[in-house]
Amino acid sequence: MFRRPAPGCRYAITALVLGLLGSLTSGAWAGAGHPGPPHGHPRTTRVPAAAGTATPLAGYAVQSSAKVSDSPAAVSSPGYPAHGWYPAGPRSTVLAALLADGVYADPFFSANQQKIPAADFRVPWWYRSDFTVEDTSRRTFLDFSGVISAADVHVNGHQVATAADVTGAYTHHELDITSLVRSGTNTVAFRVRPNDPAEDLTMGWIDWLQPPPDRNMGIVRDVLVRRGGPVALRDAHVVTELAVPSLASADLTVKAVARNDTGSAVTAEVTGRIGATAFTRRVRLAAHEARTVTFSPTDTPGLRLTSPRVWWPAGMGGQPLYDLDLTASVAGTTSDTAHESFGIRDVRAPLDAGGARQYRINGRRLLIKGGGWSPDEFLRWDRTYVEDRLKYALDLGLNTIRLEGHLEPDEFFGLADRYGILTLPGWECCDKWEGNVNGADEPGEPWTAADYPVARASMAAEAARLRDHPSVISFLIGSDFAPDARIEKMYLDALKAADWPDPVVSAASDNSSPRLGSSGMKMTGPYDWVPPAYWYAKREGGATGFNSETSAGPSIPTLDTLRRMLTPAELDTLWKDPNARQYHRSPSSVFGTLRIYDAALTGRYGAPTGLADYVRKAQLAQYENVRAQFEAYERNATDPAAPSTGVIHWMFNSGWTSLHWQLTDRYLDQGGAYFGAKKANEPLHVQYSYDNRSVVVVNHRHASASGLTARATLFNPDGTQKYDRSVTGLTVAGDGAHGTALTLPSSVNGLSTTYLLRLVLTDADGREVSRNVYWLSTRPDTLDWNATTWYYTPTTSYADLEGLASMARVPVAATATTRSSHGTSTTTVTLRNAGSGRTPALLTDVHLVDAQGTPVLPVRWSDDDVSLWPGESVTLTATYRTKELHGSAPGVRVSGWNTPERTVPAARHGGGGPAGPTPGRFSSR
Repeated sequence: MFRRPAPGCRYAITALVLGLLGSLTSGAWAGAGHPGPPHGHPRTTRVPAAAGTATPLAGYAVQSSAKVSDSPAAVSSPGYPAHGWYPAGPRSTVLAALLADGVYADPFFSANQQKIPAADFRVPWWYRSDFTVEDTSRRTFLDFSGVISAADVHVNGHQVATAADVTGAYTHHELDITSLVRSGTNTVAFRVRPNDPAEDLTMGWIDWLQPPPDRNMGIVRDVLVRRGGPVALRDAHVVTELAVPSLASADLTVKAVARNDTGSAVTAEVTGRIGATAFTRRVRLAAHEARTVTFSPTDTPGLRLTSPRVWWPAGMGGQPLYDLDLTASVAGTTSDTAHESFGIRDVRAPLDAGGARQYRINGRRLLIKGGGWSPDEFLRWDRTYVEDRLKYALDLGLNTIRLEGHLEPDEFFGLADRYGILTLPGWECCDKWEGNVNGADEPGEPWTAADYPVARASMAAEAARLRDHPSVISFLIGSDFAPDARIEKMYLDALKAADWPDPVVSAASDNSSPRLGSSGMKMTGPYDWVPPAYWYAKREGGATGFNSETSAGPSIPTLDTLRRMLTPAELDTLWKDPNARQYHRSPSSVFGTLRIYDAALTGRYGAPTGLADYVRKAQLAQYENVRAQFEAYERNATDPAAPSTGVIHWMFNSGWTSLHWQLTDRYLDQGGAYFGAKKANEPLHVQYSYDNRSVVVVNHRHASASGLTARATLFNPDGTQKYDRSVTGLTVAGDGAHGTALTLPSSVNGLSTTYLLRLVLTDADGREVSRNVYWLSTRPDTLDWNATTWYYTPTTSYADLEGLASMARVPVAATATTRSSHGTSTTTVTLRNAGSGRTPALLTDVHLVDAQGTPVLPVRWSDDDVSLWPGESVTLTATYRTKELHGSAPGVRVSGWNTPERTVPAARHGGGGPAGPTPGRFSSR
């Protein structure tokens, strides 16, 4: 992520963000958050004796080394009295544990986080856990990664690794502790060193949000206790080769390392199975020898599949997965096992004629439409919360998530495989990872000799972890800058050794590395407000090439969320003082205020008259801007000259309660940005072009669409119709192709300065398949391109949208019913413009609420933020977990730009699905 804050600002951001989000998530992260006994006594992990098992430690007791005077041998011995220590989960930063234990107030609210003393986390902290073993005849290993930033490791009073060995958030470690393990209780203790992203190859937060005071020090992935026999199986994976474009066959090559962990020669029998195909081989291993065992179609014909089940991204096909199971036996007894899931697909990403990175999946060209991912600020894992966010990505029509560092646990990528969401993992910018090549004002330190093996080990470990996931389609070995020749070679050698199957990209910015060459991506911004028309210009961040991170910056959440995160005084400042430092925006000197955004809001819509007015204008502005961003890239994807090939909205979500860079907020509430993206990414979509006034139909389906009718109607804000035209018989090819239906005239008699455009697309049977409403001005936004900076292009005069303020208040009638079955509820809502005049109800928002008026979240709406003309009605559905109602009756809160707010009951009925009209279908009286 390309940033230019003042020196020191990025460092602060890095530390703060990772700590906050975890403790305040609703559900599993609320309250104590950690199961198990109270202070100092986490649940003891029972480790089974069976060979091939890998058991995660259930949790830890943690304490500052400043408060522990006992020796490491004592601390790591069974029975040590950890009085006054804090319980921590199996994956927990120090601060996440303290927040879960109630030591500090909610750091997501106001500036509470500033009150947490950072000095407490500038010393090492102890992590201590007990596990029991009954059978000591097995070999036992500690297997782990995710230590931030480094740790000395002790088992049963003995040191088994130093911090010089266990360093780096991504390095993988396997420690043989067989000789130390005893029957009964055993103890492992990590003395975790403080983290500094400028000096350590770990994780930082750049300028995303206020960094956590502990800088995320801790253990954030599972520590496994592995049991096995004389021969271990490691590094199991499947290399797939799909026939493209026919997809008629696929060759599978199975590889695994068989390792003799004894001092004598042994013969192991390695057997495996993929579906109905079984294979076996006897392997002679000398003492302590490790050998790669390979099964290929040459020696195992069953590994050449005909008509394979091919994995596709969501919307392009299914997401079938295959399973590999391996067993190593010695003298007829199981010694170890291995399991891997994998998908069969082909990914290629050549540079197009203009030098842009163009992804192809299974031979089909794909426009990357994605968002930047932020984990929980404290790096706490909550599967349900992550799954909810990934489902939101699908709901928005996105196909890709970019992870700039902060590479999530294995389950994340398993969920992405299951849902068909592509992922672009890579290293982060602006800290140690790019210390040798980044800008002069970046805090990352240049590498020392000790950093190179850590970086190579990190690359090797992540390559081995991610290579079998079909959702992973690249690795970006640079972000803002490409690595130098030495570092690039090191990364590429590690990737090759791991049989990395996917394209490797030199940087997320327009940079090159010696062997990989050009990245084919651009990082030209913007990161702060620009007008919707900006996206149509084929320059800077406009819709051409592959833009790896970009958006119009601030994204003000809903009023419900704002009241959960700010004090009344802070809410007052939010709408009254554009120059005020906003703690919940960024510690960056560039992004610390809402000055640019607020100037545009006032310049286009008029000065806010209060908090509610500020928020409703923000939702309108965010809807139109996010919609334009995606629509511009979609329209230009099949242009013959300088096509767009990818766009990553910066960002998809935030790691805490934020005022910028998010399509959905911390609590999973949805506002204008969310529904603007959802509208733009409809499978079959009619849209307006800000640059040339064309009305375009974009078809994201694979099959072509024919017999379409596109209608464009212009209205003054009072509802007076000024222009209407329909074009019939349209045909649009599939796979992202577009066709121009018509072009609006440059002037229309009687059209007011502020006006509305309604687009309606119907199919051959007359059914409405897409509706899109714009608020426009005869006075355009004017950009000063010559004054463009790395983060935005200034606007010298604004479009006049103040005419929207004159729209008459329009009542919207609403009825709602709810049906529940198997833990899921569906509320069906019918809205109708009940006004007696001509004025439409603009951007009518529907929120599902409980008896206290609190939004029920997460929720997936068939559509929302809809606009209704007099007599029109629409039926929407909301799907959600019944338990999110907390036992209360559901209600539906209806509001809008010019619609008075009201809440209607959503009566609950028995099982079954929703009744009534087809969701999303508009009809007229």
